[in-house]
Amino acid sequence: MIRDGYAARWQGAEYEASPDGDNVRLYRPDPSEGFDEVRAGRFRRVVPLSEVDFAYVRTTCFWRDEPFIVLGEHDGWLRVEYTGGKSTVAAELGLEEFDYGVYQGWAPRADVSELREYRV
Repeated sequence: MIRDGYAARWQGAEYEASPDGDNVRLYRPDPSEGFDEVRAGRFRRVVPLSEVDFAYVRTTCFWRDEPFIVLGEHDGWLRVEYTGGKSTVAAELGLEEFDYGVYQGWAPRADVSELREYRV
């Protein structure tokens, strides 16, 4: 599973999460005690920040020998964002300029190397 966002460990389980002042919102895809349905397939519980191990989870890789952050995955392709900082390299790789100086594209998962997840 490719992750790029907040996560929290609470009571022995890990959840997708988001900060909320002194609290953390925990999310899960199915019903569970203490979790309220916020929409179909999305359940939320708010807990104190002091009760969780809270972190930002980021997945990185190399594609065509260049460094990337992995933003998502779909049908064997990874949505990647170039972190090498060279616009000429981004152009050579055929990446789109998503925002000023931010280059993204799709890479076949089979073609990436050093796929790693980090908690920061």
